[in-house]
Amino acid sequence: MNVQEYIKMDATALAELIRKKEVTPKELLEVSFQQLDRVNPDLNAVVQHRREKALSEVQKEISFQRPFAGVPVLLKNISQRLAGEKITSGSRLLQTSIANEDAHFVTAFRDAGFQFMGHTNTPEFGLKNITEPEVDGPTKNPWDQNYSPGGSSGGSAAAIASGIVPLAGASDGGGSIRIPASFTGLFGLKPTRGRTPVGPGVGRQWHGAAIDFVLTRSVRDSASMLDILQTIQPEAAFQAQLFSEEYKLFIQQHLPKQLRIAFTTKSPVGTPVSHDAKIAVMDTVNWLEEQGFHVEEAEPKVDGKQLMQNYYLMNSGEIATMINSVEQSIGRPIDTDDVEVETWLLNFAGQSVSAAAFSASLASWDTAAEQMATFHQRYDFFITPASAYTAPKVGELTWSSAEKDRLIEQMQLARIEEQQDIIYDMFLPSLTYTPFTQLANLTGQPAMSIPVYVSDNGLPLGVQVMAGKGEEHRLLQLAYHMEKSDLWIGQKGNPYFKR
Repeated sequence: MNVQEYIKMDATALAELIRKKEVTPKELLEVSFQQLDRVNPDLNAVVQHRREKALSEVQKEISFQRPFAGVPVLLKNISQRLAGEKITSGSRLLQTSIANEDAHFVTAFRDAGFQFMGHTNTPEFGLKNITEPEVDGPTKNPWDQNYSPGGSSGGSAAAIASGIVPLAGASDGGGSIRIPASFTGLFGLKPTRGRTPVGPGVGRQWHGAAIDFVLTRSVRDSASMLDILQTIQPEAAFQAQLFSEEYKLFIQQHLPKQLRIAFTTKSPVGTPVSHDAKIAVMDTVNWLEEQGFHVEEAEPKVDGKQLMQNYYLMNSGEIATMINSVEQSIGRPIDTDDVEVETWLLNFAGQSVSAAAFSASLASWDTAAEQMATFHQRYDFFITPASAYTAPKVGELTWSSAEKDRLIEQMQLARIEEQQDIIYDMFLPSLTYTPFTQLANLTGQPAMSIPVYVSDNGLPLGVQVMAGKGEEHRLLQLAYHMEKSDLWIGQKGNPYFKR
């Protein structure tokens, strides 16, 4: 098998070739590393590989009964721990951190037969919607290397969109699967809260806002991975009732026409939305209406700006707790040279967040969840842009040294009641690009980004579809049928898939 044959296939197709003995796992691994060697120097998608270990492991006997036996895969360099490998979360503070055991999430990959190639790039602690960590450098978009693939799962997105692997581990705490999917023409599903817990010892993951899953090029790969990764972990803080059927089979069923669908192109925080994003949504709406669905413009009664303020307050508390733990382990306080400016400001503000304020912020999530549950009593799907714009340029959303110094000084001089406003304003340029995704994280609902549009600048842009909790099967079913239409753009226009 050569590279051009390899990159045209999803994980399901590659696994089938292995089962038929038309290709060996070793051949797949070698061609995958060949593509990594070819593209990664330019894209910086993969920050650590395990070539020698992987090639040694592939020599061992493989059970071909496993659904993805022999298929190469990459993991995200945050929470997806592989025993004996570095797991640094994109931070210089954790450059010597070695995983002493597999995460349960990773064990499920192993049990499915995947071959682990290494870990992908991520912004520090997954805090940004771009992937430009100071310690590992920026990841670039395969569609155009002047642009970002998004974040925080940007390394995984770039690895898939450049053909290194057909799917990769990802996670989503505020859009970190759906944003890079939108920016790189991939399919990105964020499952229901509690559907795919990581464990052990990970706990609430941003109090339930964050969930681990995958990025893929095909809907059937995501459906199969949800079959593999959905689980009940007794120790997990959140549980989702297991789907009793197989996702990969359910999605092929007829899509009922009585589904009720709402859409909006308005930013929930009042920021601008590009013409491209609006057109992408309307193209989707028009296609659905052509298929016989009733679609109407409507939006839930959720205070988007207040919700985002409470989201950042949670981030502040979470980062402060983590930094306190790191300080205890290294025996000294961190300073501004130890972490990036976003981490430092969140930590600084988080040290002053009261228990009452933190509890009130989480209560606002519950209010939003109630409002969305009411909304979904009327509408099965809620459609928005996945991102308000196509991808930003590399460096566009990264602060200069002078700007960092200004932000730090501003925070140090601020009164406690002003600190969260500084956090909001710091993230506002990034939020302007991606204001639509965070709602599903805070309410715990499933949501997906589907690749349906390419702008005049040659970059893709996705459309987001949300559903009620536990309704991943309906989202995947819709996406599966859309994938077969002309609306689906996938990697059409990506230069790596033209070669």
